[in-house]
Amino acid sequence: MKYVPKSQAKKVDIGAGDVLEYNLGDPDIDGAVATLNGNYPASGFVVNEDVKELLYVISGRGKLITRDESVELNQGDEALIEKGELFRYEDCEELVLLAACTPAWTAEQHKEVRDINRLTP
Repeated sequence: MKYVPKSQAKKVDIGAGDVLEYNLGDPDIDGAVATLNGNYPASGFVVNEDVKELLYVISGRGKLITRDESVELNQGDEALIEKGELFRYEDCEELVLLAACTPAWTAEQHKEVRDINRLTP
């Protein structure tokens, strides 16, 4: 078993809210709890180059937007963001998400993309 109490989670301010990162020390999987208000990122999109993110909405509401679609997120909803998929959150109101990431999330592979017109599909 691997265990991380909340007191050992790393709090990260992402502008539109906070993320509690739970580092299990396992390269294959980890988790985080994000609380978002407003938009993340402030403009453009973000992408995880190496990581899939499975999201579960604990509470609140907001929109998850990819290059191809937009969905309303509400309590009890689940979504999967594939590695390499551009995404953003908009109009979040106390949106609390549990994110399970595989392989384990790293800041180095998480990129902001401001101009999607420069990307190839």
